[in-house]
Amino acid sequence: MSTAEQDRPATYREVFSHPEFRVVYGAVTLSNLADPVAKAVITLVVFERTGSVALSALAFAVSFLPWLIGGPLLSQLADRYPYRTVIGVTLAFRASLFLVAALFHWPGAVLAAVLFLSTLAAAPEQAARSALLPRILPKDRLVVGLSLLGGLNQVTQIVGYVAGAGLAAINVQLVLLMTAAFYTGASAIVLIGLRGWSGAGAAQRRGPHGMGQGFALVFGRVELRSIAILVFCAMFFVAMPEGLAAAWADDLAAGDERGLIQGVIMAAPPIGFITGSLIVGRLIRPSRRRALIRPFAIAAPLTLVPAVLEPSVPVILLMVAACGFAVGGVLPVAQGLFSVVVPDGYRARAYGVMQTGVTLMQGAGVGLTGLLAERFPLPGVITSWSLTGALVMVVVSLGWPHPGRFEAAIAAASEKTPDPAPQHQPGHV
Repeated sequence: MSTAEQDRPATYREVFSHPEFRVVYGAVTLSNLADPVAKAVITLVVFERTGSVALSALAFAVSFLPWLIGGPLLSQLADRYPYRTVIGVTLAFRASLFLVAALFHWPGAVLAAVLFLSTLAAAPEQAARSALLPRILPKDRLVVGLSLLGGLNQVTQIVGYVAGAGLAAINVQLVLLMTAAFYTGASAIVLIGLRGWSGAGAAQRRGPHGMGQGFALVFGRVELRSIAILVFCAMFFVAMPEGLAAAWADDLAAGDERGLIQGVIMAAPPIGFITGSLIVGRLIRPSRRRALIRPFAIAAPLTLVPAVLEPSVPVILLMVAACGFAVGGVLPVAQGLFSVVVPDGYRARAYGVMQTGVTLMQGAGVGLTGLLAERFPLPGVITSWSLTGALVMVVVSLGWPHPGRFEAAIAAASEKTPDPAPQHQPGHV
């Protein structure tokens, strides 16, 4: 094979030619629809049954807490048991939670607890999936596959929030049953369609599996540490548009128009992310993608700097969508690089550390900018925050390892790859 052929981007046809990726994609579609539907319906129910905006917001916020509390701890389960088992069982557990929730007229606090436990179970499920993908998608197909899953996640969030809130106003119990059905279908697809990929070799299974190993691995190796710091810092500075959308819209309009503007501001980053991840993943050759990680990371906060000029709504939407586009150009490529640098048997724990860090930094970024916006004009806060973010990303980018170092780390990580358990053949989904 020529160098040009090796450096061409993988096609969608090539990615979907892997039966087990089709299984994962189908399961992710169902579970990703269930997640926002559950958040929307439970948030609405809590508000209706308590009349408290604060409690309703708190019910939504509990969906972020499990990653901070149990993400690194529970993610290590995916390195100890077959990926198929971890994903299938956790999805089935989540289905059972919402089935029970649908059978009785529970108070809002109980439904919030259901959402908390469901999100807690997502930690090992997503960690196992993240560790599995490098096994079933070779080389550049992994990056394109991650781009497809990232775009799918954004689309299903938009659809799920709208559908969940709309249907909950008609019949809450039906929506909870629908959520349970989504998780049940996802679990069945995984248990039938995946092979028994093992998370670790026998020696590793006998060894220690503390969550500290994940932190030690991610922050103890310069390649992984560089990726983690860049991603964490980027998420800290770019999560702000969605978090401040309500306040931003309030500065721009009033009444029904304000709600519409808030909605389109919140929808613009996912649309930009989908576009960026698909274009970068499909049209840019692999050798260029990694070189673009740092420029995109710097560009993401820079797109929001013109906010101080108080531009019109269409310009704001372009700015926010451009920010999402840049993030879409960073995350799938950085995630793909991270996955192939982590040694087999440790990917789930490393993913748990990464996901926990991303969640923490997003929440902290939104919270801090919200506090600043309470005291200072919002346009100035957005611009100052974004300029600071761009400068931080420049500094972080200066410590980025040489490409050769990443290649050496990838080669070392891929030397020993455990085979899947031979006793089960995948179904065709």
